[in-house]
Amino acid sequence: MEGLVGALSAWRGRKVLLTGHTGFKGSWLSLALASASAEVHGFSLSVPTRPALYEMARVRELLTSSVMADIRDFAAVQAAVQAAQPEVIFHLAAQPLVRESYRTPLETMATNVMGTAHLLEAARQVSSVKAVVVVTTDKCYQNQEWQWPYRERDALGGHDPYSASKACAELVSACWRQSFDGPLIATARAGNVIGGGDWAADRLVPDILSALADGRPVVIRRPHAVRPWQHVLEPLSGYLQLAEALLDGKGAEAWNFGPVDEDSVAVAELAGSLCRLWGDGTLSVQDDGGPHEAGLLRLDSSKARQALGWRPRWRLEAALAATSDWHRAWLSGADMQRLTIQQISSYFQS
Repeated sequence: MEGLVGALSAWRGRKVLLTGHTGFKGSWLSLALASASAEVHGFSLSVPTRPALYEMARVRELLTSSVMADIRDFAAVQAAVQAAQPEVIFHLAAQPLVRESYRTPLETMATNVMGTAHLLEAARQVSSVKAVVVVTTDKCYQNQEWQWPYRERDALGGHDPYSASKACAELVSACWRQSFDGPLIATARAGNVIGGGDWAADRLVPDILSALADGRPVVIRRPHAVRPWQHVLEPLSGYLQLAEALLDGKGAEAWNFGPVDEDSVAVAELAGSLCRLWGDGTLSVQDDGGPHEAGLLRLDSSKARQALGWRPRWRLEAALAATSDWHRAWLSGADMQRLTIQQISSYFQS
């Protein structure tokens, strides 16, 4: 852990509030910050899945406080920010699934749009807050199905309720940034994240690992769909660097944190690589006739590389290997808090 504290020395002793801290990304970020000796406060609904990384890695025992409440409840958000008196807020609380957004469009909009407004309004009322990083998605862009990576100045949009809600969250963030005095606000758009401890429904890598562990054929939808795959620690490192820039008075705008272009690959290629890493498994393509999802999506992260000095550290093969190793360790009964922190430390020292 000493190496991790050194790699993230800027966070030692900082007060941080994390919304969505019980989720997949939130659990990884909570562990990284707490291991770096930050004072971490959480605000979230209860765990979104069972099993859940938050419980498996015993995240709660490393936090200063944890409030279980709904981001749609402004009074609860307001009280949590006031109580924590954070210097930095990472806003990850969201309904994060495309297919779920078709089933629950109003809940998705309320959570992702009004939840963002609630957080930003509460943050500007507490003078300790200096920086807010609002996490959105690569799907906030108006998808043209073209071969070029999207840049931060490209048009926002969204075919499905999830994507549209995240484009709206971008607009809400820009509105608060331009309209009110208060903390500096930036938005962060990342690619399709993978990593140990993700059990969300309709996610490719968790579904593949579950099938491989059970000895079932790996069934994939839309084998030719191209996504910007990256280990969860890649965008999290970007969020941390972005927050540091905000604390220095810079970077209050939108940012992409995606992989190198060669790691934007088709679903079938990623599934095949994971099967080879696991050592066995057969692929089966099944078009389930589900709702619309983007076919081709890439991100241009050159602004983050040039202005923040951020860079992807793990190529896709390394990200898949770390994910596979994590899942095998879980199946063998390993201490998942220890192993997850080890992977975090290895990443930040690479």
